[in-house]
Amino acid sequence: MTQQTSTLVSGTIRIVKDENRISEKFSKREIVIDTGGDYPQILAVEFVNDKIDLIAACKPGDSVQVEVNIRGREWTSPQGEVRHFVSLQGWRINREKGNAPPPYEPPPEDDIPF
Repeated sequence: MTQQTSTLVSGTIRIVKDENRISEKFSKREIVIDTGGDYPQILAVEFVNDKIDLIAACKPGDSVQVEVNIRGREWTSPQGEVRHFVSLQGWRINREKGNAPPPYEPPPEDDIPF
């Protein structure tokens, strides 16, 4: 029985990669998100096939919330070594607009209150 695990990832986009066409029926595109906070994580989230269009307007610096499925797979090398991989596959994204603080501007010198 296959069970998908879905979770929410929030952060700031660091990188929006180009689309990677693997075959005629499969393409993917990744964004890299910095979760910020005390223990920031740098996460690659892939969007595949028809979900690629969801990140067309995304750019570095955008704050986002991404719903992802956690995908795992096992691979056996030709030498018989078994490896395990985990990926985050995005299926919904919300960009938060206007949430960056305005740049700091010092007060004019003649406005100093002393």
